[in-house]
Amino acid sequence: MGWMMAGMLTQLPLPLLPAGAAEIAPGVGLVTGDGGGGLVSVHGLATFAWDAGDEAGRRLAAVQLVRLRAVSQAQAAAAFGVDPVTVWRWDQALAAGGVAGLVPSRRGPKGASKLTPQLAARIRELDAAGARLREIAAATGVSTFSVRNALGRVGSGGQPAAGAAEDSGGLDAGDDDAGHGAVPVLPDPVPRDAERALARWGLLGEGAVPVFTPGARYPLAGLLLALPALEGTGLLAAAREVYGRVKDGFYGLTATLLTLVFLALAGEPRAEGATRVPPAALGRVLGLDRAPEVKTIRRKLGELAAAGKAADLVMALARRHAAARPDALGFLYVDGHARVYHGTRTVQKTHVARLKFPAPATMETWVTDQDGDPVFMVVAEPSDSLAGELRRLLPQLRQVAGEGRRVTVCFDRGGWSPALFADITAAGFEVLTWRKGPAPELPAEAFTAVTSTDDRGRVHEYDLADTTAELGISEGPRKGQTVTLRQVTRLVPAKAGATRQIHALTSRTDLTAGEICWRLTSRWREENYFRYARTHFALDALDCYAAVPDDPDRMVPNPAKKAAAARIRQAEAAAQAAETARDAALLHLRSPAPGQAAWITNQVINALAAPVEAAWHELDDAGQAAAATPARVPLGTLAPDMARLDAETKQITHAIRMAAYNAETALARALHGHYARASDEAYALVREALTTSGDVRPGPGELVIRLDPLTAPRRTQALAALCDQLNQAESRYPGTDLVLRYEVKSHPSPA
Repeated sequence: MGWMMAGMLTQLPLPLLPAGAAEIAPGVGLVTGDGGGGLVSVHGLATFAWDAGDEAGRRLAAVQLVRLRAVSQAQAAAAFGVDPVTVWRWDQALAAGGVAGLVPSRRGPKGASKLTPQLAARIRELDAAGARLREIAAATGVSTFSVRNALGRVGSGGQPAAGAAEDSGGLDAGDDDAGHGAVPVLPDPVPRDAERALARWGLLGEGAVPVFTPGARYPLAGLLLALPALEGTGLLAAAREVYGRVKDGFYGLTATLLTLVFLALAGEPRAEGATRVPPAALGRVLGLDRAPEVKTIRRKLGELAAAGKAADLVMALARRHAAARPDALGFLYVDGHARVYHGTRTVQKTHVARLKFPAPATMETWVTDQDGDPVFMVVAEPSDSLAGELRRLLPQLRQVAGEGRRVTVCFDRGGWSPALFADITAAGFEVLTWRKGPAPELPAEAFTAVTSTDDRGRVHEYDLADTTAELGISEGPRKGQTVTLRQVTRLVPAKAGATRQIHALTSRTDLTAGEICWRLTSRWREENYFRYARTHFALDALDCYAAVPDDPDRMVPNPAKKAAAARIRQAEAAAQAAETARDAALLHLRSPAPGQAAWITNQVINALAAPVEAAWHELDDAGQAAAATPARVPLGTLAPDMARLDAETKQITHAIRMAAYNAETALARALHGHYARASDEAYALVREALTTSGDVRPGPGELVIRLDPLTAPRRTQALAALCDQLNQAESRYPGTDLVLRYEVKSHPSPA
């Protein structure tokens, strides 16, 4: 027995893979026959086999290998020469329809051919009569390709036969490329493996150079429309000015910013939105093999946030906005915006106007120009009012507007403060706001009907009275002073047929009363931006989950002060009730019913007065307690775990999305005069154009973008007019010398 065991141990083990097998995974091999058949061996056992032409058996083998966990989905896809998604689809088909679900469907047209012998004869007759391809197709109800097929003008592969006469008037959807040279559909990008390897070792420098591959039907080619308008916002130049060079890597500063702008314009403004945009599709318009994904985008934003220069970036962008559109800075609208927080951290609550109740939120102060386009924003201090923020913003407003420029600062009643009005005018600005609080009513004969046309050509009719108002200052360094402003009062309808008066205050005496009204009501353009940005640019999104402890020494309103005031009110009510009860009892004793006697003694009076005295003592105690309660206390004594959300990353994303919005707005305004419904549909058309497909053709010194037609001919014509305007800008693709040239394919004929 011993010698038998020794002999068995000295035998060679059986080979796990048959001869000529390609290893898929450890112990799993694939043998492919010459005719297309194959065999799969698992640990030396022939497990699956299929004959040549048995596509269902081949697919079944791939799916079963994955289900048995012998190989992964990616390994099976690589071995069978397909994409992992294809293997997943095979698995779904097997689960839904069994092995029959794996049988490949018939390719090509599924129905009977329309090209009957009688129809082919008719086509030849029309061709002999001299009709053009498109005319023949319209007359017979088939495509121009079918007409060429009937006439024998189609070669192998569906291309026109050599020597066949081409009919430029009969171009079908694909024939619009005639004269431009054929390009492959969705070709593979230029391999960048070497550059990625260099970047991994820090040898590439800051970012790979964009390299474009000629190709057709690029899914996001329309995003390149935004580049001339983005250049006008100055985002890339401002970021380079503020941050200089960033950390070496494959994706540089320009590529990172373009990725975030393109994602925002494609409807996915957050970093997580990159999961819903194919990296290869976005990479094609970046001139790279693939775009950065979520982890890389977050890391790049973290690197920029670590520099602590987000506020500088916002202000640099604002200065470029002012230089590009100086005429829009005559009126600046300032308003606060509450960015509501829905997380688990303890964040200070503030009143949210659109929700109509307090909620955890971060307050921001936004400045927009007279058209409602964002200029810059700052993160407001917690618990600070709009009046306080306006006073803090005055130096930055002057920095953006420039010395000597006449600028009117417009805001709503939240900034009401006569002392602030004096500070604004002292700083060289003008004031335009609503009056807050009670004001003397003007007589009806003081009002006059006024007609005024605004900057967009709309006519407004008002009943106005033009007077002056003198406001006293009751606090601050200017206490005791007064400020005199022009008051324009508007008479508006109220409930039940009545009227009410609304007062606007301004330091501008050169404007008509009508312009004062429509300028102030145009403040809603800023609110419209907030609404649009919340919907399309993730204005309130939480772009970073980091937070820092709030300042424990920051003075905040004391909740005990409100409780002390409530106690005083309750004590006053109790004292009044006690006095009322005492007086009623005394009256009853002094006026007894007929035939009844009533005795009023000191003891009775003292008994009736005792509750009153107790109530007054309680009121005195409540007043003393309220006086001893401080109105503001350090935050650390109330909420030591209070946190502030990260503001640096949010300001960076705000700057990027402001630039994206302003670029989209510039494109929308360029449609006016070229699209009949531009006032209602300009933004919708631009969003469609930015996400449309097209061809990209790099050439000597230029990059030609030929966009596919839009959903309607009128929209395609408007897009063509927009492209003509963009071509006049002679803009270059960032980081290259390629001049951008835009074209639009003609809209396919209904025939």
